[in-house]
Amino acid sequence: MERMIVLGRFRSPFGVKGQIKVESFTDPPEALVQRTTWQVKRADGSYASVTGMVATRHGSSGLWVVTLPGVTSPEQARVWVNCEIAAARSQLPELPAGEYYWEDLRGCSVVTTEGRELGVVDHFLEFPANPVMVVKAGRVEHWLPLIKSMLSHVDLERRQMVVDWDPL
Repeated sequence: MERMIVLGRFRSPFGVKGQIKVESFTDPPEALVQRTTWQVKRADGSYASVTGMVATRHGSSGLWVVTLPGVTSPEQARVWVNCEIAAARSQLPELPAGEYYWEDLRGCSVVTTEGRELGVVDHFLEFPANPVMVVKAGRVEHWLPLIKSMLSHVDLERRQMVVDWDPL
């Protein structure tokens, strides 16, 4: 199966009509709800195609309130909580030079500009100021701010990143 890129996640039921809050990981956030088909990851790891969603922005929270076809109660909406919304990598647009999908960076080895090996990109965390890249080497974790000025070089073919960051 082709590599899937997570674009968002179902959060919590909203209201009494079966709507559910959805968090978009796309930039801009509208890119998720503009897609006509979502690939939703089930608990068993398989994907189901979902079409016919209707979404409205939920205030200024950055979340969307989504109505799914056939989902008419909070109990039915709860089934979707924490399910990921994804797309096949080949279905996503190519990014400009110097921009990357997080999923493309996951698993890359990370070294500093001085040649110190930090570990491998494990996952990302979203914070108000900027995202953070979590790099693991055994039991050691480095949390690096994911900002352009820190990324000196990214080589996706070699699966290696060079960062201008001092771990001390």
